[in-house]
Amino acid sequence: MSTQSRTEAQPSKRLEFRVGALGAFIAPLIFAIGTFVYFVGFVVLDLTAIAAVGFLGLFVASWLAKGQEKFWNAAIDGIASRTSATLFLLMLLVGVLAQMFKATGVSSGFVWLAQEAHISGGVFVMITFLITCAIALATGSSLGTMLAMFPILYTAGAAIGASPVLLAGAILSGAIFGDNIAPISDTTVISATTQRYRRRAGLADVGGVVRSRLRYALPAAGIAAVAFLVAGLLTSSGSAQSNIVADASPTGLWMLLAIAALILVAFIARDLFLAVGVGLVVGTVVALVTGLATPGQVLGAADGAPTGYITDGLSSMLPLVCLLVAVFAMIGVVESSGMFDRIVEAIISSPRFQSARGAEAAIGLSGALCTVVLAGLNGPGLMFAGPLSDKIGAAVGLHPYRRSNVMDCAAMGVGVIVPIASTFLLVASLGTQGYEGIPELSVFAILGAAFYPFALTAMTVFSIVTGWGRRYEGRDGVELVEPDPEWQAEMTGTLPVVGLERR
Repeated sequence: MSTQSRTEAQPSKRLEFRVGALGAFIAPLIFAIGTFVYFVGFVVLDLTAIAAVGFLGLFVASWLAKGQEKFWNAAIDGIASRTSATLFLLMLLVGVLAQMFKATGVSSGFVWLAQEAHISGGVFVMITFLITCAIALATGSSLGTMLAMFPILYTAGAAIGASPVLLAGAILSGAIFGDNIAPISDTTVISATTQRYRRRAGLADVGGVVRSRLRYALPAAGIAAVAFLVAGLLTSSGSAQSNIVADASPTGLWMLLAIAALILVAFIARDLFLAVGVGLVVGTVVALVTGLATPGQVLGAADGAPTGYITDGLSSMLPLVCLLVAVFAMIGVVESSGMFDRIVEAIISSPRFQSARGAEAAIGLSGALCTVVLAGLNGPGLMFAGPLSDKIGAAVGLHPYRRSNVMDCAAMGVGVIVPIASTFLLVASLGTQGYEGIPELSVFAILGAAFYPFALTAMTVFSIVTGWGRRYEGRDGVELVEPDPEWQAEMTGTLPVVGLERR
């Protein structure tokens, strides 16, 4: 695929605005303000409303552009990229998969295991973190996992004497961990598909990105698990009762077969479409055979309306797809204006960013800042940071996996927990409300127990400073520990090619 917006457009072909070059950021600015108002001011957690704000920003910006046709052509170019098309299709398929796991009671199976172990309140905090990690890893939905787990694990843990603050922090942390490495997570897909190879065709594959990301995510999760266990034992007491969770059932554990198949195929074949397909087939067969679902709960109709997790899954993703359309349109406008190239040129021309460490610092900052600006919405934040990270990292020869991981881990660390603009903390706070005898927690109270994001941030900073895990792109896209001499020779005496041709 090709478009002028991802090349260094000549000045005469660039999209211009009546208010100057910064006019390219009018739509993103309106989007950021509207997102903050809806999520923090109105406390309205609705992606359709946020998508509407994005389209409003585009509409306003179009009237300030020097040429409506040129503006909307740039927006369409952004929407029509291979990256966006891949993401749209994956989100729809992932929506069906996530709905299947929700409908078949995976969470009740994990809760049953914890309940049967008769654990203390202190240990339950760590178990809460691990269960939430597993559910988020299976569904790829961080916010969805949080909304599902608070009514079960928060109330159950509080009933046996676990610290409410630690329980909330454990659910938040587990959801972020799963979102960080789940092959079907929108942030994993976005962070991978926005990074292009320079020495072979194609985008970074999700399976390879996840495999390489484990070296950062697993140690951070281990640190968080130990922290939750120690803090839980110091602050909690009591033992579990057999009837804590009325709907806990071991039958949901059969769906572990589908989860295992999905993860295995994603890692071996490195083909997310194939992995999702295998997960859906195995999960559907298992659900029907074990009685976890009826044919009508897979796909059917009742009272003149469609039923089943296939239609529900597609419907659940439509607001996100609308949001993605608006965001990619904004990216197309910014790129067509030449502002991405100007920003990248300014960064890579600075001596402090011309080293691999400096480039990684810039990539991490872009991922974190874009996420913070968009109220902690890591998916849209990474969509904005992705093209910048791709160009900045490629200029020093960093491998697409490394670019993706530094950007994503910075966003999933400090980027999602800035208290004045964090959708994750807000959802966690809402999850603690409405339970008799259990305290309602503020975002600032939960922030102190967000052990995984803090640990992940520390791992990311350590990795950038020391170079641990740093890889460079070699011939045919192979990972190299040291820069490829051929690449360095190509770059010697020339300015890095920062424009992106679409494939």
